Amino acid sequence: MSAHQGLPVAGYQPQTGDRVALVNHAKALEEQALRHLDALAADKDTDKRWVAIARTQMEQAFMAANRAVFKPSRIALPGDTP
Repeated sequence: MSAHQGLPVAGYQPQTGDRVALVNHAKALEEQALRHLDALAADKDTDKRWVAIARTQMEQAFMAANRAVFKPSRIALPGDTP
């Protein structure tokens, strides 16, 4: 299986196709949930504060799940001792 080159962001490593597929699946699920929340936000009878809380926590959950798959690492900073 070939590795996909990661973004040129410190701490992120190349990923296998299986790992990319897992995150892409999660992104599709997240988009479905976001569209549901968009519909709730457009409904005049819903509590917009709770919709906003739901959106924030859902976004955090998917971000955490995707980080669990890609496992970004800590980076070295100038002045660190080897």
